[in-house]
Amino acid sequence: MDTQALREPTLLILTAIADAPRHGYAIAQEVEKISEGGMKMRTGTLYGALERLLDQGLIAVHEEEVVDGRRWRSYAPAPQGCEVLAAEAARIARTAQKATRRLGLGAKAAPGPAGFAAGTVTA
Repeated sequence: MDTQALREPTLLILTAIADAPRHGYAIAQEVEKISEGGMKMRTGTLYGALERLLDQGLIAVHEEEVVDGRRWRSYAPAPQGCEVLAAEAARIARTAQKATRRLGLGAKAAPGPAGFAAGTVTA
């Protein structure tokens, strides 16, 4: 399995469908919700990413139907997509734990290096 970090859109799309299959518009809404408004996926970007993830075997079409002449697909993570998402979540958690420890923001929320007080560090 590739240990390279996932690009943010891939991470967010896989996260958006991890708990339930969703169609494109619902995925876009979930991505915006998960990212707290930080990422708004345009239609072309979203469907391009979905096709790429299908080709890579990370997602699968869960259901497909034609409504009023338009094809509606819902997507779910493929087994490989679940593995990749789980590995990425673990990697992110390890990195966050190291950052928290190095900043001195552990259980006691003690001041960190260079006078940074817990909760005052901004990105």
